Amino acid sequence: MGPGFQAIDFLFLKRSEQVVFQENIIMILVTGATGHIGNVLTRRLITSGEKVRALVLEGEDQRCLDGLEVEIVKGDVTKINTLELAMKEVRTVFHLAGIISILPGKNDLLRRVNVQGTINIIQTCLKMGIQRLVYTSSIHAIARVPQGVVIDESLPFDPGNPYGEYDRSKAQASLAVLDAARLGLDAVIACPTGVIGPYDYRRSEMGALILDCIQEKPQLYVDGAYDFVDVRDVAEGLIQINKRGETGETYILSGEQISVSSLLELVQQISGRRFLKLRMPINLAQLAARISPFYYRLMNVTPRFTSYSLEVLQSNSNISHRKAQAALGYQPRQIIDTLRDTVGWFLENQLSFATEKLG
Repeated sequence: MGPGFQAIDFLFLKRSEQVVFQENIIMILVTGATGHIGNVLTRRLITSGEKVRALVLEGEDQRCLDGLEVEIVKGDVTKINTLELAMKEVRTVFHLAGIISILPGKNDLLRRVNVQGTINIIQTCLKMGIQRLVYTSSIHAIARVPQGVVIDESLPFDPGNPYGEYDRSKAQASLAVLDAARLGLDAVIACPTGVIGPYDYRRSEMGALILDCIQEKPQLYVDGAYDFVDVRDVAEGLIQINKRGETGETYILSGEQISVSSLLELVQQISGRRFLKLRMPINLAQLAARISPFYYRLMNVTPRFTSYSLEVLQSNSNISHRKAQAALGYQPRQIIDTLRDTVGWFLENQLSFATEKLG
């Protein structure tokens, strides 16, 4: 059993406290609805006619949900007493709330949100009689394997992953979900790769890179490659996992492997912008990565070069989505189409981003 077993088993011992599921309930709850995947999933669910409730932190910027027919409820996955109200009259929970970090070292908030927050969601799902939990994990939760080995769902989640606290936290949370599924909760897991695409209101790491390219800022890069997937394909994959995924199963939602240099070239071709591209030798980048976390924390800026990000770009990214394709009909679009739409979206919203930065 995984790290979530003790807390989950304790709840199962109190079956009298659980609510019987009501068949006529049609509400869907999305945690992390203001995030990149979360807001796109919310849009897609609403478009398909679903009644959606979004769990939003008190004081959180929710402009990405403006104009959408979505019910907003304030809550916090780290505070279990706020979750019961959020799940009232809900049949399905898409749990996406989490913290991403590529900085080294211990991060208590990350663990509280990613691990304990997921356990809190599981416990409340059990208590409220939720029909299905769809948990969005990460490809980084899966054990690293050498180059030449295909990364697929046959590989285990690795809670002892030596490469980063984020990876360990997502692996531990995933194991807690699998424990819950074995104990009776109808739960399934999705593992996206590197997510890019439009509606990137918070400017993810890759979104910030693309926006910088559009603004013709010089780009330092290292040789390496990764698998990137369109956020809209991930959202559709989550919906299909909810409809067709088997309890206790994991589905990788990957896209297309591309080198960093090729990605920058495509962005330049699509946008028509000209920016300086400077390749940094990997050994020099690794040296810079040793001291960069201090700068990033001091200046409170989004990191680019860290030991973790460099390791990811040099690691095996031969990732298969054959299981999702066969079981769910999952078919991600080509990276060039994703980049074209992403560049277009940023160009349309560039003025608002510039104004926000000045403010």
